[in-house]
Amino acid sequence: MLKILVVEDDVNTGKLMCAVLKQNGFSPVLAADGLRALDVMEEETISLAVVDVMMPNMDGFQLTKELRYSWAELPILMVTARQEQRDKNEGLLAGADDYMTKPVDEQEFILRVKALLRRAQIAMDRKIFIGDVVLDYDSFTVKKHLETITLPQKEFLLLFKLLSYPGTIFTRIQLMDEIWGMETETSEHTINVHINRLRERFYGWSEFEIITVRGFGYKAVKHEK
Repeated sequence: MLKILVVEDDVNTGKLMCAVLKQNGFSPVLAADGLRALDVMEEETISLAVVDVMMPNMDGFQLTKELRYSWAELPILMVTARQEQRDKNEGLLAGADDYMTKPVDEQEFILRVKALLRRAQIAMDRKIFIGDVVLDYDSFTVKKHLETITLPQKEFLLLFKLLSYPGTIFTRIQLMDEIWGMETETSEHTINVHINRLRERFYGWSEFEIITVRGFGYKAVKHEK
């Protein structure tokens, strides 16, 4: 059951949103302000955040910026009584994915939540997350915090394949057929070269490693914290 974080200081509104989410098969987690919301994010695995704008301690705009910085892929739905276009623009610029004004229509609320989750799932199917590391298939990049490494195509595809099936042993022939194609005239030694390059690039990264299984091939191991 997906956990949805509801950040709302109005008790009645918060309870209503949580009730609607629960009725539709989600597991809501309520936080009364932005500071508590950040604590929840550290404690729980949250799939989407619903963020009010006007709150004590930390408003929704600042919270959204904090969430976007630390949890870049988290879908964020901003909900507020403010109806000015400039407020909507400010919310979207802060990093919100969608914006609703109060009073919230329950059906529209759920439709927007489900739409954001679908979009997030489509994006995540082309990404691999290992702790703070993100492999992005669309850009052939590996990101960790503020560091981004763009890999040559074959290196990225090799790493993505191994990390898509952690613990699975792939023979050199399997990897050659998958990435270079069955008709390739490239020798199996190419795999060794690419594996060594990947090991050099990510030397010291504790989140994953590529292991040689003697007599068989290679496997990737994730070390998630």
